[in-house]
Amino acid sequence: MILWLASYPKSGNTYLRTILSAYFFSKNGEFTFDLLKNIQKFPSLNHFKSLNVNCNDEKDIFRNYIRAQEDINKKKKQIIFLKTHSSFCKIGGYQFTDQKNTLGAIYVIRDPRNVALSMANYFSCTNEQAVKSILNPEFDLLEDGNKNFRNYLGTWSFHFNSWKRQNNVLIIKYEDLVSNPKTQIYKVFDFMARLIKSKINIDEPKLTKSIDNTKFQTLKRLEKKIGFAENLGRKNDFFNRGVKNDFKKFLEPRLKKEIEIKFKKDLDELGYL
Repeated sequence: MILWLASYPKSGNTYLRTILSAYFFSKNGEFTFDLLKNIQKFPSLNHFKSLNVNCNDEKDIFRNYIRAQEDINKKKKQIIFLKTHSSFCKIGGYQFTDQKNTLGAIYVIRDPRNVALSMANYFSCTNEQAVKSILNPEFDLLEDGNKNFRNYLGTWSFHFNSWKRQNNVLIIKYEDLVSNPKTQIYKVFDFMARLIKSKINIDEPKLTKSIDNTKFQTLKRLEKKIGFAENLGRKNDFFNRGVKNDFKKFLEPRLKKEIEIKFKKDLDELGYL
């Protein structure tokens, strides 16, 4: 069954995927970017091309979201990780997913003031443009630049709440994942064990090595050395400042204030204010 790794863009989804892929898909906790291929993105072309879906018709793709997920679940594995930036909502009149195809979700949340800064770097835009995006109820994102594979996001708040109100959702704060990754990964394992109703035996040395091999500076050096496929064609490095990307230093006060006013309820709930 599908276990979603969901997040708003630039919120730490990739960091979580690196740790999980190093642990579950390597022999000894060593990490390479190729391991991320074991945690595929949804929606993407490879999930639809064998279903006779017209991939030039965006509506036909939306119409077949559930069918594509049913096909994925035919693998009959207890857990199939899928990454998504989509909100949990209807898209083009069709539901993104349903309880029959979804085991649960791990949702990575990050302070939106820092999300905006990271988005500005990733999309090579101004801070003001990035803030405008996360405040935009119509904000969407093309997957790998393909115009027919669109993630509907909405505002940062809408996205967070669309996943939070679903059943079987574990919310992980990016800031906690960075400061104490092992504790947060234990939470992930406990959550997975509850979902499958079976104990998960943890290989402690492998987990330690998986975390050590996916530290931010290690990933940054690896991107500099060989590149990162998920960032090809972009002007700036994917692994940019990490936790040093601090809104207190780099985000204009008026933009900071605008985010705080618009998202006050969620920021208070999450302890960001």
